[in-house]
Amino acid sequence: MVRYHGWRPRVSLELNTTILNHQVTAILIINESLQIRYANPSAEQLFSQSAKRLIDSPLSKHIQHASLDLALLSQPLQSGQSITDSDVTFVVDSKPLMLEVTVSPITWQKELLLLVEMRKIDQQRRLSQELNQYAQQQAAKLLVRGLAHEIKNPLGGLRGAAQLLERMLPDQSLTEYTQIIIEQADRLRSLVDRLLGPQKPGTKSCENLHAILEKVRQLVELDVGTKITIERDYDPSLPDIMMDVEQIEQALLNIVSNAAQILAKQEQGQITIRTRTVHQANIHGQRYKLAARIEVIDNGPGIPADLQDTLFYPMVSGREGGTGLGLSISQNLIDQHKGKIDVESWPGHTCFTIYLPIK
Repeated sequence: MVRYHGWRPRVSLELNTTILNHQVTAILIINESLQIRYANPSAEQLFSQSAKRLIDSPLSKHIQHASLDLALLSQPLQSGQSITDSDVTFVVDSKPLMLEVTVSPITWQKELLLLVEMRKIDQQRRLSQELNQYAQQQAAKLLVRGLAHEIKNPLGGLRGAAQLLERMLPDQSLTEYTQIIIEQADRLRSLVDRLLGPQKPGTKSCENLHAILEKVRQLVELDVGTKITIERDYDPSLPDIMMDVEQIEQALLNIVSNAAQILAKQEQGQITIRTRTVHQANIHGQRYKLAARIEVIDNGPGIPADLQDTLFYPMVSGREGGTGLGLSISQNLIDQHKGKIDVESWPGHTCFTIYLPIK
């Protein structure tokens, strides 16, 4: 408990309010029930709400989704100690905010309350996290590719030996067993080939991205029928892009199909495909004057938090029965076009964002 000494209560309250009002950090004062009692101008800006609308309302009303349990915010009232979480995501007005949140117990107007400080994580930290994650993904891919090559060699020998053995068998009924060996070796070889994926782009040409997206949309709609609605929001000013059409089509098809398969269990599934032009885009630490941004948004259950950092690793899947190769292959194909894929997800909203440089 914090006590104020040497000040008359009215003067202390006015002084504290003045100080809080001039803080660049977003500050809320909430009670044990997480009801907002005070919001400074920076908090108004963070939540895009006036203090009049924030005060006397529950904090949960203004946050669509939080990466931490909001009930934990009341812990300092019991412990008497401040708590800090430097990696918190609040979804406010359908936009994710990366924050550092500190909660401290205070005395305010003779009542024990909670001071919540919310600092936006700056762009440099976000970029650093992105680069670290990208490096980890690339390391995982190299490891898997190395293992895949090592598996591929003995598989060829195994298949060849089974074929030779089949020719030497005196009883043709025994070939059933050699055929099983050959079929399983072929199945494993196919899986290994998918793990390796294409190692470099094919022939590039200047193509219309929307024509590719329309083909992807038609293919997915033929597969899912009328159960899922696919909405289009295209930017007609988007210029043609140098690309390998087959590879970009495959990358986009994997992402849209993945969303459709997850939505298959819902009564009202919706996918939105949106394109925009981005100026001064930063892709893996390199700045491009112009880039295309493709968003694939679905209203599914969201990606579990424990999978979001490893989602693009080979053999990692958030879908029952999934191989975990689709997104890994998509990222590999987009990487070969100097692009990147980002993902943000919470219950009811998942958005895969693909950036492709335009030269």
